[in-house]
Amino acid sequence: MKILMLSKKNKHCNKVSKYLLNYFPNSKILIGEKGESLPKIDESYDYLISYLSPWIIPEYILDKMKFSINFHPGCPKYPGIGCYNFAIYNQETEYGVTCHHMLPKVDSGSIIKVNRFRINKEITVKELKDISMKNMFFQFSQIMTYIKNNKELPNSEEKWQRVPYKRKDLQRLCKLDISMNNKEIKKRVQATFFPYAKDLPFLILHDIKFILSEKDYINFLKDKQFRGEI
Repeated sequence: MKILMLSKKNKHCNKVSKYLLNYFPNSKILIGEKGESLPKIDESYDYLISYLSPWIIPEYILDKMKFSINFHPGCPKYPGIGCYNFAIYNQETEYGVTCHHMLPKVDSGSIIKVNRFRINKEITVKELKDISMKNMFFQFSQIMTYIKNNKELPNSEEKWQRVPYKRKDLQRLCKLDISMNNKEIKKRVQATFFPYAKDLPFLILHDIKFILSEKDYINFLKDKQFRGEI
């Protein structure tokens, strides 16, 4: 069994890589960071696995593979970027992670499996990400068991519910405005603040951009005036 996994460098992905190599020691793993060029891929593989990959895989590479699957840290309602953010903004009480076949267009291939779990309306982006990573690792172990046992992958009846969100959609969500009421501002801050994130809640006033800091965020959530609006 020839397996190629594309992933990124962090503690969670290192755990996933070790799990894969334990069952498939001859697997090839390419690790990258956002903004890096996709390494050259000449060989064909039985499985191309994208797990938090920083790269969008072009069609000519997908065509070389017998199966190409991706693990998306969101449910079919939230394809694309900002899946945590929009779910929190919409005050969802249920979320999930999705394994799906890959097409050249991001988060559009047929769905293999969705693992869902309950969340509360006060959850932070970091908390939702941490819970999602645990569930996605569990989902990964489920899918790899199918592959290890040479079983056909599941075929979910679920469909993607919208076109994938883009970065410009997330940036619009991050933008605060003095005309917004307390409830709207609180929802947007809760849904978009994540330490060291590229896109953070911001306000433009007299052509000056003010970005919310972590200290301000903590104080913001303690503010009784805003808590009382929710």
